[in-house]
Amino acid sequence: MKQPPLIWTNIIFFVTTFVGAAILVPWRGLNHGFDAVEWAWFIILAFAAGLSITAGYHRLWSHKAYKAHPAVKVLYALGGALAFQNSALHWASDHRIHHKHVDNNDKDPYSANRGFWFSHIGWMLREYQPERYNDYSNARDLQQDQVVMWQHKYYLWLAAAMNIGLPLVLGWLHGDIISMLLLAGLLRLVVVHHCTFFINSLAHVWGKQPYTDRNTARDNGILALLTYGEGYHNFHHIFEHDYRNGIRWWHYDPTKWLIRGLSWCGLAGELRRVPQEKIDAALLQMQLKQTQQRLLNLSNADELLDKLQREYEELKQHLIAYYEVKKHLLEAKRQQLAHDHLLPQVAELKRRFQLQRRNWQRLTANLGA
Repeated sequence: MKQPPLIWTNIIFFVTTFVGAAILVPWRGLNHGFDAVEWAWFIILAFAAGLSITAGYHRLWSHKAYKAHPAVKVLYALGGALAFQNSALHWASDHRIHHKHVDNNDKDPYSANRGFWFSHIGWMLREYQPERYNDYSNARDLQQDQVVMWQHKYYLWLAAAMNIGLPLVLGWLHGDIISMLLLAGLLRLVVVHHCTFFINSLAHVWGKQPYTDRNTARDNGILALLTYGEGYHNFHHIFEHDYRNGIRWWHYDPTKWLIRGLSWCGLAGELRRVPQEKIDAALLQMQLKQTQQRLLNLSNADELLDKLQREYEELKQHLIAYYEVKKHLLEAKRQQLAHDHLLPQVAELKRRFQLQRRNWQRLTANLGA
């Protein structure tokens, strides 16, 4: 099959920046060295660029997981230009297509089923879907956003200002323009590129699938460290409109913390969260499916599968009952109605649900051993 035409602009850009960072940064480090200020700006700008992609391009504009103040949007637009991953309009349009057609080799712009290289960077090196490039019909809402359209119109100028002008100014103020350009400019750009590219590639091949196996997305706590919290990708692909990716308090998700912090300051609002009962239901469904698959080859599989199914149905009923009464309690509190009579019921249903869940976990652990 004939390969699509190469996109030489992208190829030259990616090769030049990567080779330049691999050669010039070590050369400068060995012959001149980098000081703490230059490393500090490398880290600051890396997080500014990366979080503008994850909190801005991804969770705000692609998935509308929350609303942000116009000043925050402007900062995201500048940080997105610093990340140099195209405009927010183009990025979000591509990403919405990815979620709609995930793993479809013909429609997903960076389908993981086409291999690690393709989903990581290869999809940007050839004209695989040229008809998609200027089609923003799935992002009409973003075309009404003045900040998005301002950044889209002046994207190349903004990208040049943020990636060349800003490091130049910082280097001039610090007294070492070359070192700042190489570290906070060039190396930072390459590192941010490949860390965020890992979300499309590595996050679809490395990790666990605790919530769904209907796509290739994986949860990986280690990868979250490199991707500003986006490593909990299996959760994200089933609950894409949740402003969180790491839902536990110990999950490393600086994007979630940034959004929550902005909400405390009045700079973000309407943070969307998936109801906990839906998360628990997805977890239970996957635990059931995975345990069933492990039992299929056993001699007494039918008996064990029946037992497993009975326990699952009982646990599911406990889950539904507990969260239903909890909803009534929260609604009564919201409307400032009398709710004392609900408290014992909620406590008892919670106790039964937790007991049944512990029994379920022991059962699935024993059957999976």
